[in-house]
Amino acid sequence: MKNLKKKFRFRIHLKSKHLLVIMTLFCGSTIVATLASGITAAPFQEAAGAIIVPFEKSITTIGVWLTDLNRAFKDKQDLVDENKELQNTVDTLTEQNNILIQSQSELTRLQELYKLDEEYSDYPKIAARIISKDPGNWYDTFMINKGSKDGIRVDNNVIAGKGLVGIVTEVGSNWATVRSIIDDSSNVSAMTVGTDDTCVVEGDLELIDEGKLRFTQLYDKEDKVTAGERIVTSNISEKYVEGLFIGYVSEISLDSNNLTKTGTLVTPVDFQHLKDVFVITVNKQDSIEEGEQ
Repeated sequence: MKNLKKKFRFRIHLKSKHLLVIMTLFCGSTIVATLASGITAAPFQEAAGAIIVPFEKSITTIGVWLTDLNRAFKDKQDLVDENKELQNTVDTLTEQNNILIQSQSELTRLQELYKLDEEYSDYPKIAARIISKDPGNWYDTFMINKGSKDGIRVDNNVIAGKGLVGIVTEVGSNWATVRSIIDDSSNVSAMTVGTDDTCVVEGDLELIDEGKLRFTQLYDKEDKVTAGERIVTSNISEKYVEGLFIGYVSEISLDSNNLTKTGTLVTPVDFQHLKDVFVITVNKQDSIEEGEQ
């Protein structure tokens, strides 16, 4: 009985490596016995093929699918990275293009100011930049970044683009308020260049939507004023110096009194996109006082 217990304990505590050796010897013995007895291995091969081959095909299919999936994922990631790089390039080029456009716009404005300065070289001027405006689409009233310390005074005339913009109405040490000629309260004494006939150019915020101003009280007895006539500030204006360009006559009609004419003119100034202006630092009253001395 003691010997049986020992054998039982031996089987229970048999190590894995010993079991592997025993199984190997058993399989080898079986193969030798099979070969010695002449029994063919075809049934075993067929059984193995029936089980292993489909399994291998499945493994191969899964392997190909995983490979394709991995390749597709890598291609997608490459496209994402490439797209991100292209987007960064586009953003950089867009920023550079915006800077170039701003620089070109700035250059164009400076060229226009230079030409304006040359055109009105008889008048002393100072350049200023608009820093704020009243609500709305049009620059009918706005503030500039120059004031009394720069020599700006009330009633100084303001020009931009190719013509008259308005007049200074209020001044601080480093700022000034300008009322433009398109404001409803604006009235400018003007005259035609070809005939020296006088008229009054009136502000009209509704009409300026068409890029036009209204003129009234034109005395044109000989009917010489036609579309295309240049209108400038007149020599009899109280607050505007003489000869500042206001616009071209676009329409004209005879009033009911058969004495005066009314019409519209096209202004050369873009009152919707003003940015830089010139302030003429001499007033009309200054020239009158100089003439009296």
